[in-house]
Order: sequence, then C-alpha cells, then structure tokens
Amino acid sequence: MVRRGYHHGNLKQALIDATIKLIEQKGPSGFTMAEAAKQAGVSAAAPYRHFKGRESLIEAVALQGFTLFGDLLEFAYTKGNGSAVASLEATGRAYLAFARKNPGHYIAMFESGVSINANPEIAAVANRALGVITRAADELIENLPAEKRPPSTMVSQHIWALSHGIVELFARGEPGAMSPFPPEELLEAGIGVYLRGLNVLPKD
Repeated sequence: MVRRGYHHGNLKQALIDATIKLIEQKGPSGFTMAEAAKQAGVSAAAPYRHFKGRESLIEAVALQGFTLFGDLLEFAYTKGNGSAVASLEATGRAYLAFARKNPGHYIAMFESGVSINANPEIAAVANRALGVITRAADELIENLPAEKRPPSTMVSQHIWALSHGIVELFARGEPGAMSPFPPEELLEAGIGVYLRGLNVLPKD
C-alpha cells in the first residue's frame, strides 16, 4: 500500500512539509519525530535517514523559510521602481505578508529557538534577506550629511525590528485580531515617523 503524504521519492521534502503542518498545529516543541513520520506517511525510522532529530527538522524548515523570505523581499524591493522609500515600504509589507501566509516557516525561523548564527546555511540566507532591507536603507540615507548619517545596517535592523514587532503584536493571532488598525497601516506610519526622524522625509 502506498502511504499518503510521501510523493515522488522525495522523503526529505515530505518530512519538511509534514513538519511545517505540525508546527502550525502544535508549535515547534509540541510534536515528535514519530508524528512527523506519520504525517509524511512513512515509517518512524525513515526520518533519521536525513535528520538527527526534531531540532534538525525545524532547522530545515527555517532554512527553507529564510530562502523563500529572501526571494519575496527581493521581489518586493524591485517593485519600488527605483524609489528607495517605496522599496523599503514594499519590503515591509512583504514581511507582513510572509508571516501571514507561511506561519509554519515563520515560527521555525523566529519562534522555535533555532540559532541562526550557529548554522552557516541558515545564517547565509537570513543575511541575504536582511541585505535586501540594508540595500534600501543605503539608498535612503546616501544624501544625508556624513555626520548625520547612521550606518545603513543600523537602519535596516530598526526597520526589521519594527516589522517583526508589528507581526508579533498585531498580525498573527492574539492580540493581532483585536488591533484597531490594519498592520500595514501601522507599519507604514511607523516607517514614516522613523524616516522623518532621520530627516529622510520632510516633516509635514
């Protein structure tokens, strides 16, 4: 009998897909390797051909997530059509969209306890994603006087933190469902206040 969930001989991806579903349903610490195997439709021993344990399964989900995340941010950045402000705002909206559409990946990336810098592969793709925001930050501040120009990496980290905070508080689950403002509006307003503080935008 062919087991459901395991297709085309790609055991590794079948297990990653199963883990994504389990993370969404039970959280990153609420399932076992045996449950991942059952979800994928394979024997309890099968996952150990590719993964040492649950933590390495979650790392694989995080790696895939950061790769997809970087692709999405790159696409959003190009939608700015040469405007640094539009590119930065587009990447922020992409951040919110990714968290909504890919909760299993998002949780593995940011809420599972995975150490990004301890895994060179994950660090590389995570830094690529942050690099997209840093590129927009570079363009935003390039015309500021040198003595008033913060490091672009600091600006990008601030925008990342703002985006992440809005996701955590207002875009996923509670209390997000009770927010009086759409997350996109909160992010756009927050970015506007921040950029005006840097004198990148006029203080109208």
